[in-house]
Amino acid sequence: MLSVTGQSQDSDFVTVTVLKRDAFSETVTGHLAGDPATRLALRKLDELPLWSRPIARFLARREVRALREVQGITGTPQLLRSDRQGILRSWSEGTPLQLARPATPAFYRDARRLLRELRHRGVTHNDIAKPQNWLMTPEGLAAVIDFQLASVHRRRGKLFRVMAREDLRHLLKQKRAFAPHLLTPSERRMLDRKALPARVWMATAKPLYNYVTRRLMNWSDGEGTGDRLEYDGPPIVAAIEGSGAVTGYFVTTYALPSQGVGVYVFAETALSQAELRALIPESNADLVQPVADLPRTPEGLARADLLALVATNRLDELEEALKREPDMRAPMAPIIAHRLNLTDRILRR
Repeated sequence: MLSVTGQSQDSDFVTVTVLKRDAFSETVTGHLAGDPATRLALRKLDELPLWSRPIARFLARREVRALREVQGITGTPQLLRSDRQGILRSWSEGTPLQLARPATPAFYRDARRLLRELRHRGVTHNDIAKPQNWLMTPEGLAAVIDFQLASVHRRRGKLFRVMAREDLRHLLKQKRAFAPHLLTPSERRMLDRKALPARVWMATAKPLYNYVTRRLMNWSDGEGTGDRLEYDGPPIVAAIEGSGAVTGYFVTTYALPSQGVGVYVFAETALSQAELRALIPESNADLVQPVADLPRTPEGLARADLLALVATNRLDELEEALKREPDMRAPMAPIIAHRLNLTDRILRR
């Protein structure tokens, strides 16, 4: 087990995959040079624009403080090191909720257990309204990541109780999205009652925040489910469904080689890539990949979890998923072989 230190040890970390980039950090996966079998995650802070560094350092201090408090809680990342390079933590194995779509009572029971343990440590996460900050582990249990906005409360006063309640309400929002049949009457009532600070934020600060980040900075905090899909998704869907030449599709995002996210489209079609590219403007989708057959669930839905791993070029995770589901290997093989995002898988010392 590594210890938290203020000494830079950037030369011993080998980057494998870029997961996310924005103005305040770059999140990558990799391993230590002497231990390639142990996967880790690093939030890099050493190559940021000058204007964003004070904010990034402020957020990093919040994250480090919270991660120190949650050490040992099952379902939370474990802090290994904090230095000028960034924040090194254990890798959290799991599938983001928007892809996993958990519908079992066991997941939500464990998620409440996790929030309860955070509350006992005086920690509120404050950013779990985003489904991508929740993971469903291979065992079907809950995990949370991204503690940049988390708060550590030494006093368990009214503010702490309000923020802890909002964490729980945001969990119930995920439950409503993916397993509404599991909601109890009391949970439905809680969903209908936002805390006063949340109502004030939505009515006043949130519109200004959206204007500054989306319009002035051209930045999204959606991390794969947000603004690019919100703005570019409808034109893509309209073009695909209006063509009559596409029998299925999946649209997702991936980290661009430079700051920001790109849009990746998988289309089940007989069209060539050039014909598909002519159908979907590059201004809406960065990459479009025609496939003969999409991998599907028994219900006929596209396998969003597997396709998202292809789009982000996370082949090591994809290989583990295919080991668990060997019947998916044949339909996935041609999609993997002809994948278009090759720029994000960088190997460097």
